Amino acid sequence: MTDRFVYHCPVRWSDMDAYGHVNNARFLTLYEEARVAMVFVGGREAGMSTLEEGVIIVRHEIDYLRPVDYGDPVRIEMWIEDIRAARFTVAYELFDGEVLASRARTVCAPYDLSEQRPRRLTEAERAFLSGYQ
Repeated sequence: MTDRFVYHCPVRWSDMDAYGHVNNARFLTLYEEARVAMVFVGGREAGMSTLEEGVIIVRHEIDYLRPVDYGDPVRIEMWIEDIRAARFTVAYELFDGEVLASRARTVCAPYDLSEQRPRRLTEAERAFLSGYQ
């Protein structure tokens, strides 16, 4: 079984659409909040903070399985699905209560902000990410 990073994310009134459900585009915001917590907070706790210096998004993919209504926080479980030399893929499952409401994937690339270009993962970054693979 893959080790998962679990994040409880509040659903905000501003996340709602005209039908009273979380807007499809806001799912990206919820997934982003969870991913940032894993990389920044989880990384710091593991003694690794270099991914905070720059990560860009290469691709997002979301499957919507059921609507999510305003109310209790949602639970987002994440793991690393793939690690390559200069990118990694985060996989997610979003639960509304105990019901799976969405699945997603994000391909991320470490990025050198000063050079304005992608870079390779360091050994420390690979080791951190591998803990969730």
